[in-house]
Amino acid sequence: MLKEKLKKYNIILGSASPRRKELLAECGFDFKIETTEKDESYPLNLSENEIAEFLAQQKSNFISNNLKNNFLLITADTIVVHNNKILHKPKDEKDALNILTELSAQKHKVITGVCVKSQEKKVFFSTETEVHFHHLSEEEITFYIKHYNPFDKAGSYGIQEWIGNIGIEKINGSYNNVVGLPTAELYQKLKLFI
Repeated sequence: MLKEKLKKYNIILGSASPRRKELLAECGFDFKIETTEKDESYPLNLSENEIAEFLAQQKSNFISNNLKNNFLLITADTIVVHNNKILHKPKDEKDALNILTELSAQKHKVITGVCVKSQEKKVFFSTETEVHFHHLSEEEITFYIKHYNPFDKAGSYGIQEWIGNIGIEKINGSYNNVVGLPTAELYQKLKLFI
């Protein structure tokens, strides 16, 4: 099993996201969590996939500065793109309402950039999933914002929450990627560190 083959490392998830923590644990790995509060900015000339990869690597660089020799650090960053525009985490309820109204009855892309880094090696990649929303009424969107916490989520929603259950028509690609960590692809990349 991969877990046994990676035993020489202290596996670290560089994320405060409870969703990423849950997904990595479900893959069978034991790990610790380290986070950074550094500003997430990026060069404006990057493509959408490059932005997600850049942000994941930026987190990796910040966190790995404080790590000891036998670490295996996993960092990720998820962006939501609609009509060639990146939708960030909402600033407030009004912003969340505007973003979800924009996504209603539309398709958008969720791109997660992932960086895996040891002292000897660094591997990074991005995974893209297309998400199609049904029409969402203002009443449904308002209910979701009031009863859930969209403010820590790119695109103002969590697919694993109520709005995902009632509002998503279909997805093309990895479901876990939309949650925040493309686990199947990550698992394959971790084999490069054996």
